[in-house]
Amino acid sequence: MRSGGWVRLGLVLAALVLIADQVSKWAILTQVFGLPEPITTGSWHPPIEITGFFNLVMVWNYGVSFGMFAGGEPFMRWVLIALAMAITAGLTVWLIRTPRRLVALTVGLIIGGAVGNVIDRLQFGAVADFFDFHLYGWHWPAFNIADSAISIGVVLLIVDSFLGHSHQRRNDADP
Repeated sequence: MRSGGWVRLGLVLAALVLIADQVSKWAILTQVFGLPEPITTGSWHPPIEITGFFNLVMVWNYGVSFGMFAGGEPFMRWVLIALAMAITAGLTVWLIRTPRRLVALTVGLIIGGAVGNVIDRLQFGAVADFFDFHLYGWHWPAFNIADSAISIGVVLLIVDSFLGHSHQRRNDADP
């Protein structure tokens, strides 16, 4: 397939991630927690136990991964939005230029997730995180579908970097 086909594939995947992320956030925020806007500092909503290892929680992430850079300065929201959009622009250029299907898919996952979290920052000033997996008292940091897509995309890019171009020739050849 021509690289243009991979661009379309990556963009379709980005759109699907974005839609799934935004629909899930709308459903969790409005239908489960009844929250039209972020919880103010000091507010708290009790976790909703789904299984013995999974809860729905309401966490507003004002920083980046694992809450890093959540200093509370009002300008930080705009810095993080600008940074995410710059990275998304760079990823889009990479997507346009890649002749590789796996790279197009992984970049599409990351773009869709990044845009989903930017929408949260624009709308709420923070990213809505609500999936809480736990085991023996240890909780993975709360996350959302956008975060999952970004993480999966990054891991697959790392795996792809170890596979090399011989893997690409086998999988991307026209039938």
